[in-house]
Amino acid sequence: MAAQTVRLNAVASNLANADVVSGSEQTGYRAKRPVFETVMVDKGNGTQGAMVRVKEVLESDAPLQRRYEPNHPLANKEGYVFYSQVNPVEEMADMMSASRNFETNVDVMTRARSMQQSILRLGQTG
Repeated sequence: MAAQTVRLNAVASNLANADVVSGSEQTGYRAKRPVFETVMVDKGNGTQGAMVRVKEVLESDAPLQRRYEPNHPLANKEGYVFYSQVNPVEEMADMMSASRNFETNVDVMTRARSMQQSILRLGQTG
């Protein structure tokens, strides 16, 4: 769930900065993408499990959109401004996927807790 939270935060940051303008390519906003990895975990009772964690958050290396807008206050001396390369449609699709994964994790935890409570009730009646 923590990994999906990082993913949702990255999407939110990307969407918030989708139309950010900069006066140079070096200072422009670049989309952030979390990289996940699977980690094997020893649960201590002889069983192993796997969990997902964020390995790193990368910035996109795609070039910024250069537009000729000489009257823009952030335009460089050649009259160009640089817009982020964030694609809002792609980000929304990623957000929907992350939200569904998060909801699935919550549902699994809720069902596991419900099954544990049912087992405890069986033990009380027997």
